[in-house]
Amino acid sequence: MEKVQWNNDELVDKILLKKQELGNQLIILTHHYQRKEIVALGDFVGDSFELSRKAAADRQCRHIVFCGVHFMAESAAILSQPHQIVQIPEEEAGCWMAEMADTPLVEPAFEQLESLAGKGAIVPIVYMNSDAELKAFCGTHGGIVCTSSNADKALKWAFEKAEKVLFFPDRHLGHNTGYALGLTAEQMAVWSPHKPFGGNEPEALRRARLILWDGYCLVHTRFTCEQIENSRARHPGAKVIVHPECPRELVAMADASGSTSRIEKYVKDAPAGSTIIIGTEINFIERLASEYPDKQVVELHRSLCPNMFKINLANLLDTLENLGEKNVVRVAEDIKAEAKVALDRMLALA
Repeated sequence: MEKVQWNNDELVDKILLKKQELGNQLIILTHHYQRKEIVALGDFVGDSFELSRKAAADRQCRHIVFCGVHFMAESAAILSQPHQIVQIPEEEAGCWMAEMADTPLVEPAFEQLESLAGKGAIVPIVYMNSDAELKAFCGTHGGIVCTSSNADKALKWAFEKAEKVLFFPDRHLGHNTGYALGLTAEQMAVWSPHKPFGGNEPEALRRARLILWDGYCLVHTRFTCEQIENSRARHPGAKVIVHPECPRELVAMADASGSTSRIEKYVKDAPAGSTIIIGTEINFIERLASEYPDKQVVELHRSLCPNMFKINLANLLDTLENLGEKNVVRVAEDIKAEAKVALDRMLALA
């Protein structure tokens, strides 16, 4: 039988009807980078930290549908209650950055660093953009999960416990956070996972306090300093804010940097008539522009996350019509237990 093709209005009507039928048994979580029509249908929108807190706090619903990328839905599954089922509308909505680090690479790196620094001298911090096994690795080894909203708190927490930190997989967030906390270039080293000692001299690693995994976000490394210069020339007096996953030179050149939630607050708090140039994912920027028409919100450069864009009205409806069955996000119980330890440490920072 040929599948019926619905137009967008019909899809929205059907999704709203399903939401009405399910009531408080369903919660739809939507990340800031989702299409505006998906955000409009969500029960809650936020960055990965806010959505993690929401997933942990909501104990009433039975079904959690996560409109984001897979590692986010996986974190919701780790934090969920036994009676809850987490689903993602598109299983193929992955994350390139998350794929740049895995347990077979991180474990030997951690062992090499311990061989230099000593047992217990290094704490692992894993960025939310990672799979459940790496979160479990951090839970097992006294580490913590962080997001761009709380990376500074996580780093301070870790330095209270040990002399050194291994931060993975995003080197730029780690670099920008370390710099903001007063670390010097000599106190930070980049670890290239396929080279002995990460491509560093052992003495440089002994001297370093913050070791940064050589991973990055493709969305936030498409921006350049030249784009900032050109945007300021086109918009005299404009303010520039970029995401801390951007390289250090961009963050240094911008007027401000911050997570998606901080960027949203920055736009909200700007005086009417302001021009704000933003370096982050384009769907989020376009939504801010429509929500704050009294300000001129401009993209630094059009940078789309194709994985976030894989979530659409059709596969959201398909998920709601197959609750508990299709694209269910499952995490093995042993992994879930250790990963929850690291996630709970993060949530406790708030």
